[in-house]
Amino acid sequence: MVKELTKKFRHKISFIIATKDRPVELRRMLDSIILGTTLPDEIIIVDGGQKKVAPILEEFPGLKTRYMRCIPPSATKQRNLGIQSASPSSKLCGFLDDDIILRPRALERMLTFWEGANDSLGGAAFNMINHPRKSAQTLKSLKIIERLGLYSDKPGQVMASGFQTMIGRVEQTIRVQWLPSGASVFRREVFSKNHFDEWFEGYSYLEDLDFSYSLSKIYDLAIVAEAEYYHYPGPKGRGNGIAFGLREINNRIYFVKKNPELSFAKCFLGLIVRMALSLIMAVRTFRPYDWQRVWGNFMGIGTLVLGQTRLDAKCKN
Repeated sequence: MVKELTKKFRHKISFIIATKDRPVELRRMLDSIILGTTLPDEIIIVDGGQKKVAPILEEFPGLKTRYMRCIPPSATKQRNLGIQSASPSSKLCGFLDDDIILRPRALERMLTFWEGANDSLGGAAFNMINHPRKSAQTLKSLKIIERLGLYSDKPGQVMASGFQTMIGRVEQTIRVQWLPSGASVFRREVFSKNHFDEWFEGYSYLEDLDFSYSLSKIYDLAIVAEAEYYHYPGPKGRGNGIAFGLREINNRIYFVKKNPELSFAKCFLGLIVRMALSLIMAVRTFRPYDWQRVWGNFMGIGTLVLGQTRLDAKCKN
């Protein structure tokens, strides 16, 4: 039996969910959607996992779902594939990570926001209400850090260094320069000329910054305060600490080189600070993962200094 919606909206919406080997989280997330006051017109599951999660969709007959495979897995490829497959009648396309939980009225409030939006709005994100405490906040709030273009107290900004400021939980709807893709909605037309850069492979990291920052040069972006959700990161995320530490360096440099208005010198300084913060965390916790992350950062910066990165050629393509 199809659930009757509390309100009709003029914009149809398709959601793309890129998932990989997290059936428990996916089921929990779909539960939160079915319990909502408004249902999406379509949900496209793009599965990159070893074991297919298609059987889970049979547990949700009230949702209009489609299932696709994407092997090898890559968050950017999976999202691009989902967008290409979305129903032409959907004027809004969004992304939901498999490890989030929407509040019951979250989608209703997001669509209500879009009802009143003008054509200048390109994308909007849901409001994460259990955002973890921001790390090194005292350092990041120093005025000298902002003057150097490394960081800022203002949420959702992209600094001259190429580092983005965290958004956290917002008390009122705000305009931003980038959007996290874990729970977000975009005007369908933006995908006619924009897509997720598949250079960001596998787990990706910063692919949402790269995609949404390019949109912010053309469209307005917003965080919708009333559209709330929770994020409970799954056990399989960043993977090996060395790989993630190296990815932090390579992906940041790639992003900065793609956007000439950003500063490579300030980015390099920011990466040194980033490695120092990783080192402080490793000393405090003495967890193997944190030490691996420091080593990955060191390898990335060392490779950069030696001029052996793959970034320049990729940026020219």
